[in-house]
Amino acid sequence: MDGTLLATGSQISARVAGAVAAAVRAGAHVVVTTGRTVLTTRPVLRELGLADGHALCSNGAVHIDVARGEPVAVQSFDPGPAVLALRTLFPEMIFAAERVGIGTWATGHGPGEYSIGDFRLVDHRQLSSQPTPRLNGWWPAGTPEEMLRLLETFDVPEASWVHGEYGPWLTVSRRGVSKGWALEQLRLLLGVEPEATLAIGDGFNDREMLRWAGHSVAMSGSPPDVIALADEVTGHVSEDGVATVLERWF
Repeated sequence: MDGTLLATGSQISARVAGAVAAAVRAGAHVVVTTGRTVLTTRPVLRELGLADGHALCSNGAVHIDVARGEPVAVQSFDPGPAVLALRTLFPEMIFAAERVGIGTWATGHGPGEYSIGDFRLVDHRQLSSQPTPRLNGWWPAGTPEEMLRLLETFDVPEASWVHGEYGPWLTVSRRGVSKGWALEQLRLLLGVEPEATLAIGDGFNDREMLRWAGHSVAMSGSPPDVIALADEVTGHVSEDGVATVLERWF
């Protein structure tokens, strides 16, 4: 979503919205697949005019029914072991755990999408007391390079993680859950052939999705590791790169 369908903080362009609408009219399953929560995904679905179908939030951990705007499947995990391990590596790390459809529990203030829903400051023990589909960690004193070096020793049996592109933060999910994993479950449910799948993305949390797709597209400006996985590169989000791809078929 962010960096692909729209620039964070901006509206979706009329051209991109039109290309998505044309794909829907043609009978394609348009599945917004994002690291955002349910609460922060709903406004974008409305902006796109998507009235039914499926969307995947929290990097594939939350599957929502678009018509109802409600989760139909949530892949949660116990955040306690991950919080304990990360606090050992990064004592100053600030954590935020998603409360699906409600808001966020956080141990401090940091960069994030907490403008929608209930935001509650809690201690590490309370944050670790409830299952969550998405645990974010932000290391305010660190750099992405140093964080990645220290994360080489991070191993929690129940957890998988992906780091951010532009700062010292990461997202932890249930082990094996990713955008690609969630899209494969949905593909099987809908009976879509593997070669009839298309994915467009721009970030590290899109890597499994790009590997999964029959045809994968990276946005211009994506990290080199992401571009290397794609079958093609389209224009930057400011150039309506998604529309350039969709207009080819729809």
